[in-house]
Amino acid sequence: MKLLSSNKKIKEKKVKDYIVNNQEGFYKIAYSYVKNQDDALDIVHDSICKALSKLDSLKDEEAIKPWFYKILINSSIDYIRKNSKYVTLEEELLFDERNSNDTYTDIDLQRALEKLPEEYRVIIVLRYFEDMKIDEIANVLSQNTNTIKTKLYTGLRRLKMKIKTEDY
Repeated sequence: MKLLSSNKKIKEKKVKDYIVNNQEGFYKIAYSYVKNQDDALDIVHDSICKALSKLDSLKDEEAIKPWFYKILINSSIDYIRKNSKYVTLEEELLFDERNSNDTYTDIDLQRALEKLPEEYRVIIVLRYFEDMKIDEIANVLSQNTNTIKTKLYTGLRRLKMKIKTEDY
């Protein structure tokens, strides 16, 4: 009995350490969904609470990253669904100096990313900004690995076209 309790405590410590060390990345993902600082913080907080309450669902301690990102993305989507009257003030947010940490350094890239459909944008952000592997993204989004690859390459092509054709 003590061995089981000890394993649970070790798992909990690993999850807590992972959360503390990666909280800024979590915030960026949540912010990419809701475009609001306070809402993004609420989503991250909610995700952390859910993760800690669902430690038993984490089967492999080496898979903490995709496990937590799945919780985070689902929390973001749930938040948007619950607040369907959500309105973003994109231009104001882009140029608001208080939110300088909330935007990518290349505003042209961020604007082009924002114009992509969510299904492509999420995959590109997870792959290139969060450095996740294709199979981890497939796990997080509950999709086939080949589907993720196809959407990634389609999204990159669309992103490239948007950057070339748009006049920023």
